[in-house]
Amino acid sequence: MKRLILIHGRSQEDKDALELKTIWVTAWQNGLAKSNLALPISEDRIRFIYYGNTLRDMCEGLPASKAADVIYRGANAGADDRERLQELLLAYLTGLGIEPAQVDAVQRRVTGNEVVERGPQNWAWVQAVIRTIDAHVPGAGTLIAMITNDVHQYLSKDSFRSVIEDGIIAALSEEEESVIVAHSLGTIVAYKLLHRLSQSGAWKVPVFVTLGSPLAINAIRERLRPIRHPSCVSQWYNARDPKDVVALYPLDRDHFKVTPEVDDSSHVSNWKNNRHGIEGYLDDERVARRIVDALSEG
Repeated sequence: MKRLILIHGRSQEDKDALELKTIWVTAWQNGLAKSNLALPISEDRIRFIYYGNTLRDMCEGLPASKAADVIYRGANAGADDRERLQELLLAYLTGLGIEPAQVDAVQRRVTGNEVVERGPQNWAWVQAVIRTIDAHVPGAGTLIAMITNDVHQYLSKDSFRSVIEDGIIAALSEEEESVIVAHSLGTIVAYKLLHRLSQSGAWKVPVFVTLGSPLAINAIRERLRPIRHPSCVSQWYNARDPKDVVALYPLDRDHFKVTPEVDDSSHVSNWKNNRHGIEGYLDDERVARRIVDALSEG
């Protein structure tokens, strides 16, 4: 019998893991109810991987309300951090169709017409990026700033990444197949881990499900090269809402070319305010059924 592994995204610090698992499972049940289906496995076969506090410690615990400070502090840690953060922010600006001149205009309003160099090492520029994105997609600026920082920190800090990956491995079993469902930053966490597990050849993941994934963002994809379909994964299914600003691009052959290809779908209409919330993905009828199928196949 297969087990189901759930891997959350960012902004889950100081929360109760059991309550979060209940939110995920309830949303999935709501999606299944649309097809008159019930959970195909008992809840003790569902493992929810909680790493929210570890991620908070990695990112120094600053809240979302301090998004500009989070980026600014990270960028001033060193030249490489500055370059990586700028690449990520610019990739999101490009994906949203925002020109640098638009950010400059907002920045001048922030600083009273003072000219500052573009880049995350300057707080005013970061604040202008957030405000410009918010004007383009209300409420998205802080979300993008925080996930930009989290992705950068996760990919940069080997020790923290190992702690999180080891926690996930503890929930897996070489004797049993595991279907993995990951959301947002969790899709990057899972992708990195699955390549690590593929090296031994002992792990079997019949289906890997990614929801609201930023993997196809160019600045993220470049840091994960070479891009490959994890060999321990038989099938990979990705779902996104086209209006989800975190998941700007599909994982299709044009944006994330792997062999075998990802079964990619941009059909979701996520009802959460930011179009990115996990409940708005798991209660989608097609997503819910795909997870059931993954657990039932074979």
